Amino acid sequence: MEKNPVIGIVMATMGEAKPFVEGMSLIRTERDPFLVFMNDNIVIVISGIGKANAAMGAMYCCDKYKPELVCNLGAAGATDLTSSVGDIYHINEIVEYDRPEFKSGRAFVHKPMVLDGFRTAKVATQDRAVISHEKRKEVSQHAGLCDMEAASVVQACRKFRIECIVFKFVSDTPDYNESNDIMHYIKKYRGPFFEFFAEEVLPVIT
Repeated sequence: MEKNPVIGIVMATMGEAKPFVEGMSLIRTERDPFLVFMNDNIVIVISGIGKANAAMGAMYCCDKYKPELVCNLGAAGATDLTSSVGDIYHINEIVEYDRPEFKSGRAFVHKPMVLDGFRTAKVATQDRAVISHEKRKEVSQHAGLCDMEAASVVQACRKFRIECIVFKFVSDTPDYNESNDIMHYIKKYRGPFFEFFAEEVLPVIT
């Protein structure tokens, strides 16, 4: 009988996931509907960018592979200058400020599982990339970081009663907000982000 992996990882792009796949010697097992890489203990699902893709990728991971824990990992933008590119945060609260609750009008707030001993931050998840100074300032009222997937991954995992943790590294700030800057810093810091996960997080969760 095939053993289920212990850890599921949902990441938006192969660009972020490359050092994880190589560093953990994962084998590609699927191309459709998602790129999937596995070993005996870990499965990575490449969901694609945005809330809908993230939700579908997380549900696919939970339903098919039934991991004990899901990690949403990847890049995030900083909404102000208190963070620097390359900084790594454990996400303790996720705000969907662009999806207000029907009755109250307040933004949806999601609470992922939080591990002890890591630097934490709030992230705002929305479907449109937050690039301009004006938009970053607007989102900074809700969170210090912004991404396009975390809320959906946590919400999907909750449907399957599977715990979810979130770690993000900063790929752009108000000082570095051009698309070329963002890709440059994703490539520069994805390796250290993997090393951090492998050395600091993985021993805690396995």
